[in-house]
Amino acid sequence: MSSPPPPPQHRPALLRIAPLLLAVLLVSSAGPASSRLTADFYAKSCPGFLQIIQDTVTAKQISTPTTAAATLRVLFHDCIATGCDASILLSAAPLAPPPERDADINLSLPGDAFDLVVRAKTALELACPGTVSCSDILVVAARDLVTMLGGPYYDVALGRRDTRISRASLVAGLLPRPNMTVSDLLSLFASRGFSAQEMVALAGAHTVGLSHCKEFSSGIYGFSKSSAFDPSYNPRFAQGLQKACASYGKDPTLSVFNDVMTPNKFDNMYYQNLPKGLGLLASDRGLYGDPRTRPFVEMYAKDQDRFFRDFARAIQKLSLYGVQTGRRGEIRRRCDAVN
Repeated sequence: MSSPPPPPQHRPALLRIAPLLLAVLLVSSAGPASSRLTADFYAKSCPGFLQIIQDTVTAKQISTPTTAAATLRVLFHDCIATGCDASILLSAAPLAPPPERDADINLSLPGDAFDLVVRAKTALELACPGTVSCSDILVVAARDLVTMLGGPYYDVALGRRDTRISRASLVAGLLPRPNMTVSDLLSLFASRGFSAQEMVALAGAHTVGLSHCKEFSSGIYGFSKSSAFDPSYNPRFAQGLQKACASYGKDPTLSVFNDVMTPNKFDNMYYQNLPKGLGLLASDRGLYGDPRTRPFVEMYAKDQDRFFRDFARAIQKLSLYGVQTGRRGEIRRRCDAVN
């Protein structure tokens, strides 16, 4: 059974991203709005905020172990597309355009993450009505879940507000797809201010979670006239995937662990798998096959502590992208609907 994150004084110094670095990121990574975010934003208005999130996260992850990967994915889809503003959490509303959540690429987002945010928001509304934003809940919950699975602890800046706008049409072409080339991935992340190394570090989130068989089926069935599967796969791995996904046409929910070696642990095994042909998605295997990204894969495969430091810094930067603060946005009473 996993344990909740230890108190700050007990966290290994190696795995913490220093508050000074967070301050630098606040000033440089996400523009003027982010400078109004602070690590102690709720210290007076909702002093139990962090404990309520931690209690909710712990209970949910223990009961539903897929929650951690689900929450990381929802956070990523929220932030990298239109900014960390909880737009992904809004449900369809009468007479309104379809929200981000209903974009084709978001239809497979796991429900566990949405359920976690609802539980946390409900508890926080009882303790501190109208105080904590849904976007802050999502960012902190993801951090606590990474730590809970053995990953790094990192400081989180707070004070985001929630957007009133969410449209499926706005995310077109802004989210990575599992069959994207490395060139396309690099361009997408560069447009958001992320380097190749930061992109590879963020890809390490695939050390946990699952992917639906339909997302990689073209690589394991009838790949070419000369090969049933993509030759970048380890042959035995590809054959195992063919068996595991044999019924995916009838059951589209069939999924496989992204990291088949340590699927429930946040570690650097994802990178160790790639040189062995054990990367599940084409976009994963491409990171090792491309000379622009291979050095980072090799570095993280050898040095988990370096991966943890770089992942923590990259996800801190991601969590500051496109935030709304001050008079922009609102504090939603419910995370799935505007006020």
